[in-house]
Amino acid sequence: MLASQRRATIAALVAESGAVRVADLVQHLGVSDMTVRRDIEQLAREGLVERVHGGALAVGGRSSEEPGFTVKSGLMTREKEAIAAAAAALVEPGASIGISAGTTTFEFARAVRGVPDLTVVTNSIPVAQLLHESGTPGQTVVLTGGVRTPSDSLVGPVADQAIAALHFDVLFLGVHGISVEAGLSTPNLAEAETNRRLVQSARRVVVVADHTKWGTVGLSSFAALDQVDTLVTDAGLAAQARAEISEHLRRLVVAGEDEDRDL
Repeated sequence: MLASQRRATIAALVAESGAVRVADLVQHLGVSDMTVRRDIEQLAREGLVERVHGGALAVGGRSSEEPGFTVKSGLMTREKEAIAAAAAALVEPGASIGISAGTTTFEFARAVRGVPDLTVVTNSIPVAQLLHESGTPGQTVVLTGGVRTPSDSLVGPVADQAIAALHFDVLFLGVHGISVEAGLSTPNLAEAETNRRLVQSARRVVVVADHTKWGTVGLSSFAALDQVDTLVTDAGLAAQARAEISEHLRRLVVAGEDEDRDL
């Protein structure tokens, strides 16, 4: 296959699924890891894809587009791990917390699985399974039930009713997109409603999101920025974005930097 054909194939796969992993492209195209990375770099220079750690995203994305959990879990892995560690520092033993569905929140769950006496409410199947297998003393996991989405979250009336009857100290929330205009958003309408219920049931809301989520807008908004207490993100967040955030959020924690900031 010629280089131009490979790149056309990569661009088509990104357009179809919204995101692709390098490892999957290596297997699909039968070429080396370095070849795939060079192709992605070239496509990014041409403005056809957005290059991220571990793969590529559709430029701008489509507002109704929702890549699956497996695809997203292979993207921005270093950033997600750093964000998870920084967010885990905010958790105290004995707290009751909510953890929404998503790959960044899954890494967060991995980071807190050793914290004793936690009560965790989640609508994420992978998060519930991870914490259940950890066997940490005193941890209680409440899985909401509901209808499963491509991101392995449980949504719909069953999930919404379960969450509405609960109250927890802090919600750790993953997002598809975050912006000044749209606030927090997701491509999935049912997931938006369930996230809205999670926000309403929490005393404090901590958003965990890598820098690529800033400026992205999904089909449905479910919370305004002034409903967020803290954003935990990575050092890739641009200075202009930090300035915008400072006008709307109470606290910004940048993983890997020495200090967080009260805004």
